[in-house]
Amino acid sequence: MLADNTKAILRRGLATEVLHPPLPTPAQTHPKKPPRPKLHTAVILNRSPILTRTPTSLERTYYTYQSRLQRALHNPFPYDFYFKPGSLLESKFNLEERKRDRKAFGPGFGADHPRAPGAGVTAQDLKKFGRDEDESPAPRVHASDVNGDVKSLDRKGQRNLYLLVQQRTDSDAATTPTPTTVWKFPEVAVADKELLHESAARDLRELCGEAMDTWIVSRNPIGLYEIHPPTAPADTAAPPKTCVFFLKAHIMAGQVKPGRSVTDFAWLTKKEIAKRVDERYWHGIKDMLSDF
Repeated sequence: MLADNTKAILRRGLATEVLHPPLPTPAQTHPKKPPRPKLHTAVILNRSPILTRTPTSLERTYYTYQSRLQRALHNPFPYDFYFKPGSLLESKFNLEERKRDRKAFGPGFGADHPRAPGAGVTAQDLKKFGRDEDESPAPRVHASDVNGDVKSLDRKGQRNLYLLVQQRTDSDAATTPTPTTVWKFPEVAVADKELLHESAARDLRELCGEAMDTWIVSRNPIGLYEIHPPTAPADTAAPPKTCVFFLKAHIMAGQVKPGRSVTDFAWLTKKEIAKRVDERYWHGIKDMLSDF
C-alpha cells in the first residue's frame, strides 16, 4: 500500500515538471524589406511578312513535279458546259490552257496540240477584242529596299520587321555617355496603379503617335530585361535595379509619328537590330525575335 502511494506521488511530480511554463524569449526582429525595383514596359511592335518566302530550288522542283502530276491525272475541264461555243471567254480559256500545258509538258502536248479545241486562237486575236491584260506579277523587291529607306513598312516583304526608336530619357543619360546613339524598343515607366498592358498602350501613344492601328497580343509579357546601375546607390531606399517587361504587339495600318522624346525610328529585321543596339541589350532581347 505504501509502495503504491509513492509511485502515484512520483508520477504527479513528473507531470508537474512537464507543465512548467516556458521561459520568456527575446522579441524577434524582422529584417527590413529591400526597396522595390523600377518597373518599365517596352513594346516589341511587329510588322508580319507581307510576301511569301522565295522557295528553294528543292521546293520549286517539288512543286513543279506535283503540278505536272495533277495536270496529267485530272479530268478534262468541261469548257463547253461553262462557255458558249465560239465566244470570247472560250477562246481566252483555251489560250490560257495551252500556255499552262506548254509550261508543264512542253510544246505540242495536251491543250497545246494542233488538234486541240481553240488551237487556232492566238494572243493577237484576243487583242482585237480589247482583252489584252497585263498579268505579270509585281516585283518582290520594293523601291525602299533599293533606296535603303528603313522607315518604310514596305521594305523586306518576306521578313518580320520590328520598330526600334532612338529615345531621350533620364535613364539613358544615367547609364550611357551618349544617349542619342542608343537604339531600343519603345519604353516608358509604369505609373502608379497601372497594369503592364495599360502601360504598353500608353507607351505606343506617347512615343509613336496615334496614327497607327496596333494590337497588343496579350496582357502577359514575353520577356524581362534587368538594368543594374554601374555602382551601388548611396541611398539605401533607392531602387536597386530597373525591370523592363516586354509585350508583343502587331501593327495593322498607319505609320509612326515620333513623340517629343523620340529623335528617330526605323523598321528593322532581327539581323539589322543586332547592329544598332547595345551588346548587353541585344543578348537580353534576341530570343524574343523571329529569325525570319
